[in-house]
Amino acid sequence: MSRSWSPRPRRRYVAPPRSLWRRLVDYGLTSIILGLLILLAARLDRVETRKTQGVAIINDGDSITLGTERIRMRGIDAPEYTQTCRRNGADYPCGTLARQSLVRLIAGKPVSCTGWQRDRYGRLLGDCTAGGKDLNRAQVEAGWAVAYGDFESEEATARTGKAGIWAGTFDQPQDWRDRHHGEVVERKHGTLASIGDAVREIFRFW
Repeated sequence: MSRSWSPRPRRRYVAPPRSLWRRLVDYGLTSIILGLLILLAARLDRVETRKTQGVAIINDGDSITLGTERIRMRGIDAPEYTQTCRRNGADYPCGTLARQSLVRLIAGKPVSCTGWQRDRYGRLLGDCTAGGKDLNRAQVEAGWAVAYGDFESEEATARTGKAGIWAGTFDQPQDWRDRHHGEVVERKHGTLASIGDAVREIFRFW
């Protein structure tokens, strides 16, 4: 005698109803996220690129003053003005020479700088040009500044050609400042640092 077999119907899984507390938490988190997105959209127009131009006062190899605007050149780090380096067995004033290099690059021409980030001292982190020349890039190419979040290929070329400070030995400007009780005035500006700066710049207007 044969028996017929029929599969048993599968029971559907029914999720237990969420508690009132869990629903309130979910609604609260959703409201917070939406609120932050709305606030972010409202503040984006406050982050604007600032452009300043004029006759430059050269402070050192990577900072200038245009009118009342103090500017730190973005993405590079030059020896401090009083810093010394070593070449051919003797110390030399590489900080002074870095400033002189920037003086030569500007050559009395009007300087234009643009940027939106600021360092902890309120200085604009700027990309600067004079006579159509990118001053940030040129300082690294000449060997009188190291790459500090940008211009790595230019630094590699300067190092290979023993240009500027690469002709001898030197302390990284940040290390020199640390040993002389100075403070880092500009963090290295890679992609993640720039994203963080953008967030801080947005919420600075609260």
